[in-house]
Amino acid sequence: MAGKLAGKVAIITGSGQGIGRDVALCMAKEGARIVTNNRKPGSSINAFEKTALPFTDQEQQALETVAGDAQTTADEIRRLGGEAVPFFGDAGDFETAKQMVETAVANYGRIDIVVNNASSNWVGNIMDMDEELWDISVVSKLKGTFNLMHHALPHMKEQGFGRILNSSSDAFLGLPGYAAYGAANAGVVALTKAVAADIHGHGITVNAYTPLARTRSWVNAAAAYRLQGMPPEAIEAAAPAAMKRTPEGMVPFLAYLSSDDAADITGHLFKLAADGEIGLWSDPQLVNQITAANGTWTMVELAERVPNELLANAKNLSVALPMS
Repeated sequence: MAGKLAGKVAIITGSGQGIGRDVALCMAKEGARIVTNNRKPGSSINAFEKTALPFTDQEQQALETVAGDAQTTADEIRRLGGEAVPFFGDAGDFETAKQMVETAVANYGRIDIVVNNASSNWVGNIMDMDEELWDISVVSKLKGTFNLMHHALPHMKEQGFGRILNSSSDAFLGLPGYAAYGAANAGVVALTKAVAADIHGHGITVNAYTPLARTRSWVNAAAAYRLQGMPPEAIEAAAPAAMKRTPEGMVPFLAYLSSDDAADITGHLFKLAADGEIGLWSDPQLVNQITAANGTWTMVELAERVPNELLANAKNLSVALPMS
């Protein structure tokens, strides 16, 4: 298949369904040969690990329309005339990630693009979170991103070409109910910027993005809100515009970032929304500061100056659509 990515080889983790599936299909249409991936054959309708939700018939139907795995995505790519091989395995496991990269090289001779899309999540109050639930979010998202980059970068450096795209989330801002997931995604942002600097000058770019679209996760979240007593119409009204559209229209931006045209774009965090908006997140900036007259603070001085000077224009905590 001819296109902007002709001759390129891409791994897209978590590409059995959702945004990852649409990324895989889009890149295949642009000529890339694809290694599709998810943890195991088959598809779960539960987006939140260790969480069982009683779905309505309408919710169940919506979830079944997005079901799929690495094999079904690879089959669809081949049906459309592209090339793809499925790889089942957890990107959060170091050796499994190595095997995924080796699968790309063994089948297609190279690895040009890695899209770290896979993640797992649990939603709830941190006081109800145990170590396993913490690891579910942090290992799949943050360690999985490290794993694929670690194993793919030597090949990319040798080639003098590489594109790494790391999926983050606006949960990095600190959304209620998403403590572990938010921490993992904040880590992805820092990791992206550090690695972009580490490998600058080798023909490799590293960028991150925060996607927003209607996927399995949104249907699960809406069901959870419903069970908390929130009327369906209120849930729909509170949803961002991008959550009302499926992701296929926004993923060409990721194909663009993977192309030769984007050779100078690296170290950025983008907002990517299914309603057509693409944004660039700012880097954190120091917005205010106070200084002790002689370099030493007293408790009396702090009690006066912190609220009246340092935090004078600070915004209060705001909470939207809490999960618990």
